[in-house]
Amino acid sequence: MSGGVGGGGGRPGRARRGGSTGRPADARGAPAGGPTGSRSRPDARWQAFAPGRVNLIGEHTDYNGLPVFPIAIDRGVRIDFRVTNDGAVRLDSPVARFDPFAFQLKRPIEAAGQGDWSNYVRAAARGLLEHGVRLERGIEGTVTGDVPIAAGLSSSSALVVASALALLKANGTTLPRLELAALMARAERFVGLEGGGMDQAACLHGREGHALRIEFEPLRVTPVAVPEGWRWVVASSLVRAEKSAGAREAYNERARQCREALGGVGGGGGADHGRTRAAGGVGARRGAVSDSAARDARGDATTERPAYRDLVAEGNLDDLLRRARRVLAPVLFRRFRHVVTEGRRVALAEAAMRDGDMRRFGDLMVRSHESLRDDYEVSTDELDAIVEVALGAGAAGARLTGAGFGGCAVVLCDHRTVAPVMEAVAARFYAPRLGRPPTGEEMFAVRAGGGAGVGERGANDGRGRVPS
Repeated sequence: MSGGVGGGGGRPGRARRGGSTGRPADARGAPAGGPTGSRSRPDARWQAFAPGRVNLIGEHTDYNGLPVFPIAIDRGVRIDFRVTNDGAVRLDSPVARFDPFAFQLKRPIEAAGQGDWSNYVRAAARGLLEHGVRLERGIEGTVTGDVPIAAGLSSSSALVVASALALLKANGTTLPRLELAALMARAERFVGLEGGGMDQAACLHGREGHALRIEFEPLRVTPVAVPEGWRWVVASSLVRAEKSAGAREAYNERARQCREALGGVGGGGGADHGRTRAAGGVGARRGAVSDSAARDARGDATTERPAYRDLVAEGNLDDLLRRARRVLAPVLFRRFRHVVTEGRRVALAEAAMRDGDMRRFGDLMVRSHESLRDDYEVSTDELDAIVEVALGAGAAGARLTGAGFGGCAVVLCDHRTVAPVMEAVAARFYAPRLGRPPTGEEMFAVRAGGGAGVGERGANDGRGRVPS
């Protein structure tokens, strides 16, 4: 969804809407700001595939150095390509509104206009070049996919990862997956978003039938088996959530607020720290991405400031929150409370999944959504409505997934409730808004799928995915 969200403006618990509603722009999903469709490229020898992801719990925690708990999904982005010897990237899309583009693999790689889908490919190339990878051969190909566009399912990161895999393949180079995930997380900041590293790590480390506990500093990925019978449903709010466009500033603002809150609670700033500046003016250059500032939030800068992970590890969360309430302005306190309680919920949710306790996991999802709605203020009326309908129809849990400001909700069901829940959401959410049932791109079931890979076209696993 587009539209700015002020730090303290608007009705508490809702992201203000400044963009259009309606069904996602393209029926056969795509990278945020990027293409989709099913047209093949007959001269392409290779295919790079990268899955989208659904975050089950742990929202807006990765860029604060706290764990997340997503699944890679059985939908993704594909690049069918051939290798060229002219050191250029040329890609197109079957969707007319996404223009073909080309650029040379030479430093510096300049950005296209804001929101241009080529910037995700440029980000991958720039990241590899700055890492010292020699990119002498280029690629020419077509990008397709089935991840809904601007839906909070990480289609943009999938495009970044698929582009990196294609370029590495073209140049006969490989990188360890953990190294590539961290590299692409940094590279994607080229588009101006102060994100963490969840999306790229989930994309590269997906395992069928498993959720992923992803930890940071250092990056670690631990698969956790999803219990038999658990079912996940993704439902679009019909509001676009394009982090490359209007919601970018609101997303970045929250990252800055989290850093300021951490400084107030753990940085020795005194009782007035965080009260002297309004929530919308936290002193960072708007739209800029600072690695040192991101390290501050994670607690690994050259200061005595503790990390969020240190604070979450404290035994008494209530004492921590009482201390935070005394020293932080109200908006910063709400942001801080979401981060530390969400970090704790990730650990509890992992334990619930390992125990096969669906009800406990679902309750944690609901608490996560309430925190995102009330403390982080990134939910919308539409997302809240989906959650309410799904829970009323018997779902074990439901929450927004992704950054918010639109996008999708994820719903946890079992094999008996999944059909009634989907029917209820179709009747009570989609029918009044669309005058018809939802398409298979507006509401669908997903499975925990495998990770990204690149290989010869046709050498896939029967689901359009190449060996990883």
